Amino acid sequence: MRILVAGATGVLGRPLLDRLRHRGHHVTALVRTASTAPAGDTVVADGLDPAAVTAAVLAARPDVIVHQMTALRGLSTDAMRATARLRTEGTANLIAAAHAAGVRRLVAQSIAFAAEPRGGPVVDEDAPLYLAAPDPGWAGTVRAIAELERQVLGSPGLEPVVLRYGVLYGERTAYARDGHTGQAALRGRLRLAGTGSGITSFVHVDDAVAATVAAVEVPVTGVLHVTDDDPAPAAQWLPALCERLGGPPPRTVPGPMAARLLGWFPAFQLTEMRGAANERARTELGWKPARPSWRTGLGTD
Repeated sequence: MRILVAGATGVLGRPLLDRLRHRGHHVTALVRTASTAPAGDTVVADGLDPAAVTAAVLAARPDVIVHQMTALRGLSTDAMRATARLRTEGTANLIAAAHAAGVRRLVAQSIAFAAEPRGGPVVDEDAPLYLAAPDPGWAGTVRAIAELERQVLGSPGLEPVVLRYGVLYGERTAYARDGHTGQAALRGRLRLAGTGSGITSFVHVDDAVAATVAAVEVPVTGVLHVTDDDPAPAAQWLPALCERLGGPPPRTVPGPMAARLLGWFPAFQLTEMRGAANERARTELGWKPARPSWRTGLGTD
């Protein structure tokens, strides 16, 4: 197949290009600037420029578009806002270009940790998203995710797949030794909040890439969680990360003070976040994580 990967220089984009090419697909990378172009066929367009996106897609002539566009070079407010625009305006531009080019399938990146903090500790894809989160930044992120999913799933003539990835770990992620969270763990800057009851579902980069390849090749549609088999409370994974990296054990802050001391989102992850069940992806994609638990690699690979 002819495949266009939009957002080809990101944490998932680069290994995804290699994996798809290894499987014999003709792959074109869409990048924002020529200076960041990886090896192989490339087209250049700013995802927020509709004319440029359409021209790039028409030049690539793909059967399938994989939408991995983000601007996440950290968790700054500017990066989150830029990513929200790519998930809303950028998605609309890709869909319009897909229709112009006769693309048949669209596989789009979403996140598996945007559910409302209610119900059981682990939820499936039908759980409501946290659109009314009290933090404006997180509420904006979740609304952008919801809009991306609405656009992708509601596009007539396209076979839509939304992959909600868990929290990524592995090379070039925040949880790598040289990543933001890895460095904070190494230097004793991470904190637990309350009892550490918030649940995180991780997924290794390699497993996320494998699921994306399956979503390109397998004729399924809809929303799928791409996570490992071991959703875990912060009270387990955070001390394990610190120990593995050789950092000191995390100190604990009182739960009611966590948002003020740590920031709203870290406090939410540590105390209220829900994990994400992966049964649907396993069944419909025929995929299973090669690393079924974060316990064997978080912080080391």
